[in-house]
Amino acid sequence: MLEYIKNGALLGWLINRKKREVEVYRPQQEVEILVNPESVYGGNILPGFILDLETIW
Repeated sequence: MLEYIKNGALLGWLINRKKREVEVYRPQQEVEILVNPESVYGGNILPGFILDLETIW
């Protein structure tokens, strides 16, 4: 995921179904780890976008 950020991506989500975790990648920020979130939001990069994770878990 860091490669994507290095090449210009502004937001990346790495979803680990087994651990029920989402790693959130943003340029020049530490990786944020969300444990068992119900959903993730696109924030100002993808305004209005919500990924419902209930169907994935």
